[in-house]
Amino acid sequence: MKVSYFDDTDTLYIELKDDEVSETKDLDENTILDLDAHGNIVGITMEHASTRTDVSSLQLSGIAA
Repeated sequence: MKVSYFDDTDTLYIELKDDEVSETKDLDENTILDLDAHGNIVGITMEHASTRTDVSSLQLSGIAA
């Protein structure tokens, strides 16, 4: 899993798994879901991330070894 924030576009991308994206769906006006060939979510794009989340803080817990 990888989380990337792009300051120049205020976009947050959460990659849940490194799979090929087969389809992209708009969840709402500012949220896009990337799906694999089986319909599983592989990534989430959030536009206007700084107004919708706290991009200045990232906490991780329960990380598997």
